[in-house]
Amino acid sequence: MLLRLLRERLQPYRHFLAAVLGLQFVSVLAMLYLPSLNARIIDDGIAQGDTDVILRLGAIMLVVSIAQIVASVAAAWYGARAAMSFGRDLRRDIFQRVGTFSARELQEFGAPSLITRGTNDVTQVQMLVLMACLIAASSPIMMIGGVIMALREDFGLGWILAVVVPALFVSVGFVVSKMVPNFRLMQGRIDEVNRVLREQITGIRVVRAFVREPHEAERFAQANGDLTDVAVRAGRWMALMFPLVMIVVNVASVGVIWFGGQRVDDGRMEVGALTAFLSYLMQILMSVMMATFMLMQVPRSAVCADRIAEVLDTDSSVVPATDPVAPDPALRGHLDLEQVTVTYPGADAPVLCDVELSARPGRTVAVIGSTGSGKTTLLNLVPRLFDTSSGVVRVSGVSVRELEPSVLWDQIGLVPQKAYLFSGTVRSNLEHGKGDATEDEMWAALQVAQARDFVEALPEGLDAPVAQGGTNFSGGQRQRLAIARAVVREPAIYLFDDSFSALDLATDARLRAALVPVTRDATVVVVAQRVSTIRDADQIVVLEDGRVVGRGTHDELLAGCTTYAEIVESQHSAEEVSP
Repeated sequence: MLLRLLRERLQPYRHFLAAVLGLQFVSVLAMLYLPSLNARIIDDGIAQGDTDVILRLGAIMLVVSIAQIVASVAAAWYGARAAMSFGRDLRRDIFQRVGTFSARELQEFGAPSLITRGTNDVTQVQMLVLMACLIAASSPIMMIGGVIMALREDFGLGWILAVVVPALFVSVGFVVSKMVPNFRLMQGRIDEVNRVLREQITGIRVVRAFVREPHEAERFAQANGDLTDVAVRAGRWMALMFPLVMIVVNVASVGVIWFGGQRVDDGRMEVGALTAFLSYLMQILMSVMMATFMLMQVPRSAVCADRIAEVLDTDSSVVPATDPVAPDPALRGHLDLEQVTVTYPGADAPVLCDVELSARPGRTVAVIGSTGSGKTTLLNLVPRLFDTSSGVVRVSGVSVRELEPSVLWDQIGLVPQKAYLFSGTVRSNLEHGKGDATEDEMWAALQVAQARDFVEALPEGLDAPVAQGGTNFSGGQRQRLAIARAVVREPAIYLFDDSFSALDLATDARLRAALVPVTRDATVVVVAQRVSTIRDADQIVVLEDGRVVGRGTHDELLAGCTTYAEIVESQHSAEEVSP
C-alpha cells in the first residue's frame, strides 16, 4: 500500500525527483573521488616529497568538494520541495474525501481517527519521502560505487566487504521486522488518546458538573499509558539498531587496519591505498547506516499509508447522480417521503420503517415522538446526509438520489439539533448560509431569529468573534444564530431539528411568529420535543419505534392518537396545551 501511495501521489513531482536523483549522483561521485585523490597525495606527493603534486591534487580536491556541497544543497532543496508538496496534496485529498462522506462513514471511522490520519499519518509518510530524497537516492550509489572503488585500491581486502555488508543488512532487517507490529499498534493507540482527549475537552462542563475529573484522569492515564508502553517497545528496537550498526562498523575498521597493515608491511599495498580503502569502507558502512535511518521510518510510514489509503479508498454511501435531473420549478419546495425505510449497518431493526410524509410550500409539518423514534434520522434524509435503505425521498418532484448535490442543498435550510457555529465572526457564520448576503439581509435574519438585540449589544456587532463551536455564546444564543443562518439563505425547505429547545417560551413564541411571514412561500418541517412548539402546525406526524402511529392536527391527534396524548400529558396535560 505504501508503494502504491507513493507511486500515485508523487507522479506530479517526478521532475523534482529526477533532479534529486541527478544531483545526488553528482554529489556521490564527488565523494567517491575524494579518497582516491587523497591516496595519490599520500603516495605520489608526501611520500615522494613532490610539492607540485600536493598543490595540484589539493586544488582538484577543493573544486570537487565545492561541487559536492553545491549538489547536496540543491538535492536537499528539490527533495524538500517534493516532500512538502506531497504532504500538502495528501492532506488536501483526505480533507476533500472526508467532505464527501455521509454520516455513516464518519461514524465508522470516527472524528479522532480521521484527524490523526489527516495530520500525524500524513506527516509520517511525508517524512519518509523527504528521507528517501536525501538518503535513498544516494545510499545505493555510494554503496555500489564504494565497493567498486575499494576493490580498485586493493582486491585482496575485498573479503571483508563480502562479510560486513551482508551482516549489516541481516541485523538491520531483523530489527525492522520487530518494529512493524509495534508501529501499527502505536497508531491505533494515538487514535485512542485523541478520542479520549477530544471527549474530555468537549465535555469538560459535564465532567466538572458530575465531579468526574478523577475518573476521566484515570481513563486518560490508561490510554496514555497504553500508548507509552507500545512506544517504549518500538523505541527499544529503534535504540538497538544504531549500536548494532556501530559494532559492525568498528569491527570492520579494525579488520581493515589489521589485515591492511599486514599487506602494507609485506609490500603488497601502499599506505595511501590503505587509507583510501578505509575511507571507502566508511562510506559504504555510512551509506548502509543512513539507509538504516530511513528503514527505521519505513515500518511506521507503511502503517500510516495503510490508514491513509483506507480513507482515500472509501467511497461514500451517498453516491452523486451520474445523470442529474433538474428539479421542476413548478414543484419547488415540494417534499415527499414514500415508503422510506432506514437500517443502520449492524442494526437488528430499522430505525425508520415504511414512513410516508408529504409537505408543501406554505405549510408546516411537525414530527414528534419519544427519544430514539427516528425523528432526526428522518430529517437528515432530506439533505441526503445519508440514503434510505429502501423507499424514495423526493424534493421538488425529483428523487434526491437523482439531484445534483449542490442543487439539492441550495433548496434546503437546515438547523441541526446541535447548533454548531464555526470559529470566525457572526458575519462569517451567517455567510455560511448565504455567501453574498448583504448586511441588511443579515440583520433582517437576526431580527427574525430574535438574535438582533444581543448581536447589536456586542461591541463589534456582526464582526463579533465566535469561538470554535460558538462556546462564547449561550445555548439559546447559538440556536438563534443557527436559525438566522438558515433564514438568511431563503431556502425552499426549512428543516428545524429540535431547534427551539434552548429557548424560553416567550422567545420561542416571538420567534415562531416572526418565522410565519418569512416562511409563507416555503415548506417547513419541524422536529420538536415540546408540544407547545408544534401545536399550530398544519400537520403533526407522530413516530414511535420508527413507524408513523399518528397523523393530523393537534386536536385530531389528542382525540385519536394515544401516543400523542401521552406525550401531551407527560409535558403538562391535555387541557393546559389545548387552545
